[in-house]
Amino acid sequence: MESSNVVFDDTRLKSNDHEEEVIFSDGSPLEEVVVSPNVGTSNVNNNDTQPIDRVPLLDSKEPAPWVRKLHDKEDIIGEVNEGVRTRRQLANLISYTCYTSQIEPKKVEEALNDEFWVLAMQEELNQFERNEVWTLVPWPKTTNVIGTKWIFRNKSDEDGNIVRNKARLVAQGYSQIEGIDFEETFAPVARLESIRLLLSISCVHKFKLHQMDIKSAFLNGFLQEEVFVEQPKGFVDAHHPNHVYRLKKALYRLKQAPRAWYERLTQFLVDNNYSRGSVDKTLFIKRDNDELFIAQIYVDDIVFGSTNNTKVQQFVDVMSHEFEMSLVGELSYFLGLQIRQLDDGIFISQAKYAKNLVKKFGLEKAKHCDTPMSTTLKLSKDASGKSVDQTLYRGMIGSLLYLTASRPDISFSVGVCARYQFDPKESHLSSVKRVIRFVNGTSNYGIWYSFDTNPSLVGYSDADWAGNCDDRKSTIGRLLLSRQQLGVLVLQEAKLNFLVHGRGQYIAAGSGCTQLMWMKQMLVDYGFNQGTLTLTLFYDNMSAINISKNPVQHSRTKHIDIRHHFIRELVENKCIVLEHVGTNDQLADLFTKPLDAT
Repeated sequence: MESSNVVFDDTRLKSNDHEEEVIFSDGSPLEEVVVSPNVGTSNVNNNDTQPIDRVPLLDSKEPAPWVRKLHDKEDIIGEVNEGVRTRRQLANLISYTCYTSQIEPKKVEEALNDEFWVLAMQEELNQFERNEVWTLVPWPKTTNVIGTKWIFRNKSDEDGNIVRNKARLVAQGYSQIEGIDFEETFAPVARLESIRLLLSISCVHKFKLHQMDIKSAFLNGFLQEEVFVEQPKGFVDAHHPNHVYRLKKALYRLKQAPRAWYERLTQFLVDNNYSRGSVDKTLFIKRDNDELFIAQIYVDDIVFGSTNNTKVQQFVDVMSHEFEMSLVGELSYFLGLQIRQLDDGIFISQAKYAKNLVKKFGLEKAKHCDTPMSTTLKLSKDASGKSVDQTLYRGMIGSLLYLTASRPDISFSVGVCARYQFDPKESHLSSVKRVIRFVNGTSNYGIWYSFDTNPSLVGYSDADWAGNCDDRKSTIGRLLLSRQQLGVLVLQEAKLNFLVHGRGQYIAAGSGCTQLMWMKQMLVDYGFNQGTLTLTLFYDNMSAINISKNPVQHSRTKHIDIRHHFIRELVENKCIVLEHVGTNDQLADLFTKPLDAT
């Protein structure tokens, strides 16, 4: 009987150099079996050996199915760059999918046919009962009765997954009558500059910021007026179908609802020994020796932090005892800003918003641009150009304007394009699309707040001369830094035409001083002694600096309005000093001209 030599090759099988590695589902590699036709020899290195078959060596009789280790990108479901999801994340996703409706109804009849939305509507009414918002009373025939309306929204997380169905019962406030249903309506909210300044202060003291969301905040505001509303659709009392509700507390979309909530929250915090800021009325501070607690209010969202974690927990306990909370945790997502608090600083960006913006306008596959606008392009009204859809153009501008909250590099380009929203042309639309293509390639850009800071408050101000090709008005840009962190950035078009460049620079410097004084007072509220500190405003125009120091009147200054000489008084009182800075070091330069590739 003849025998044959068998050679086992331990290397994994590859059909050719360009194909991917193949493994089995049990993790075992595919081994190669080579059968030699030579008989009676034990030389395994015989060159005459020829492979006649390849079979996998498995313990079981049935071959295991093959599993592709590498897959084509087109075959992968979902976003490749998101990485691998953990089991907990997948469990949460399944929970959201099973217990929430993925449809957002437009009419109340559609919602009443969906069990998840019925539960959401019932939860809203239960919230009314817990807060004692209203009382069912007979219809007063001589009184104005306001209608009600259901609003349905799907709440998503940072990854875009629907996590909650929110049904909101609102009042039809447009039917209110001034003097009968409402009086005062104004309520302050935190400015974006205040939020940036709060981030800067947290970097100086090196403490974490937290956030809380008060559930149904407006339902906690007490009303001073007598207001009646209709019963909500789908939930009319069967025994009293003709009755109406008399409101004890505010309802969403009532004209006075924001003011009622702000007054309630302010009074509660003041009663608990939290002092209100002298400049920013949405800032609340509590000091205890060297310990500092800060809270910034934006309607029902509160950002807070302290140098002592005990103060943070005390604030959470006090608020939770008085109001119902829907979110308490470390600050990570606020007003569309993605905030990452790291060991050496804070990074804010709008990466998710930027990607959605690009996708919304169908430019995700367009070629990226290195700069948001050409340095040689001068946009004008282009009266002979072809008009484009105003709604589309204004939608692009509005979306980009919100993106400038964390992207000062596109502020000038967006500001220039925003001038032509009344009658946009193809040339204007092309420029806006270029900005979006630039954003597409730089969606992860943002602002970095470092813990390594210098305790100083400085400002940079700049202005071009007759940069607007249509009316020859100038563009003014200001950038204020607190502790070397970005506090305020302003881009605006001057209301006047400047005959002399120095005059425009002087007026721009005076405008920058007003912002600098505002930040100085804000820092006083935060506990930083700025009383005797002289602030510095950097400028790259010696003519403007000399005019501020020397109260001389000549042909270049006699036409300047007296209100613009505010800067002279500040310089004389040594509140502010103007220093010259080279053009290459002028940080406000990016607000007055397009960025170049370098």
